[in-house]
Amino acid sequence: MMRTGIIAAVLFVLAHFAMLIGVTAPEKFYFDEVHYVPAARQMLEPVMPQPMLNPMHPPLAKQFIALSIHSLGDGPLGWRYPGVLFGSLAIVAVYLCGLALFAAQGPAIAASLLAFFNQMLFVQSRIAMLDIFALTFSLFAIAAFMHGFRRQRPHLWFALAGTGLGLSIACKWSGLFVLAVCIVIVAVIRLMQSWRTQFADARPDDWYRPDLWPGFKTWHFAACFFLIPAAVYLATFIPLYGFSIPNILEAQRRIFSDNTTTAIAGHTYMSSWPSWPFLVRPVWYLFDKIGDDRIAAVVFLGNPLILWPALIAVTVCLRDWIVTRRVDAFLVLAFYFGPYLAWALLPRTLGFIYYYLPAATTASFALVYALRRGSTPGWLLWAYVAIGFTGFAVMLPISAAFIGTSMATFSRLMIFQNWI
Repeated sequence: MMRTGIIAAVLFVLAHFAMLIGVTAPEKFYFDEVHYVPAARQMLEPVMPQPMLNPMHPPLAKQFIALSIHSLGDGPLGWRYPGVLFGSLAIVAVYLCGLALFAAQGPAIAASLLAFFNQMLFVQSRIAMLDIFALTFSLFAIAAFMHGFRRQRPHLWFALAGTGLGLSIACKWSGLFVLAVCIVIVAVIRLMQSWRTQFADARPDDWYRPDLWPGFKTWHFAACFFLIPAAVYLATFIPLYGFSIPNILEAQRRIFSDNTTTAIAGHTYMSSWPSWPFLVRPVWYLFDKIGDDRIAAVVFLGNPLILWPALIAVTVCLRDWIVTRRVDAFLVLAFYFGPYLAWALLPRTLGFIYYYLPAATTASFALVYALRRGSTPGWLLWAYVAIGFTGFAVMLPISAAFIGTSMATFSRLMIFQNWI
């Protein structure tokens, strides 16, 4: 336990330091900061002005940004520091997920490094948007769920997962996707147990066992994955609305209406969900000319050296789950496909590649799984981590605005026309 705490602390400090460098560039709003920072400022008013800004998202992430503005000032550091803090915590959460999955320090550390080097998490941690907050709470919830999954008495761990998911949903409703994955997993296992299903050649590492969670009752399930998330979620509205149930319910109606409408105009960087794993259409958060041949650029694209091979790794997991029923492969697949394919079910026509962030982050588990299966030499995983770092380093000029780059470097990095 001591060793785990020390490693988690080291990962947090290193990620925090790396993400904090140059985070105040640019010194103006960029991309969706124009929506969320004014909404956070509004929360600092003695009396909430009307109309309320950005009512289409829950308040928790904006409350964190407001607290930072109050503490660090109404400037770039105040706007963006909460993202750096939560991005660093996300790396720790990935490490804890890796421990729960692989029961070994090396693979868990490798998974956290790959998640950092995939570029998406780094970029999203340095902008005042909501996604990194929802992701971080979801990852801690996934770590708790994975840890409880293998235990005879998962009650506490599943309750912690429900708490984390309630907080994730209170940042952005996309946290519902991970909650739905947990609910479906538990419901399917309980249904199979009620049918007295069993595998003829049952093994200890099967994803399903008829004796799984013998003391976990239906009311425990309801409490962990319905009552606790709902209570935690609704509690985050109290600072805004007090205990006014009609106002809190009206806020939910407004969020639902704004997030399910199909009448949304197009956007320059919009893309559809099937294209996200292939990195077809990035989102340019910033592109400013700062000199005769210098630009400041921030693109949310993803590291191709990590995210393209991850698709092969996911296929390996799928094969192993089908053929050998491995529980670690099953959990990797569930938390990769669940938050990703949920977007296919929504009526919204407007989508962006940053919606792929949760799946792209959990894809690091698939890579670690694939690179350590069978008789694969241990050094191969770390060699691949080094390759991932190389791709991350090459992309830094278009990942961090304070670095700046030339048009020639920009042109070399834009391998495909649709990346521009």
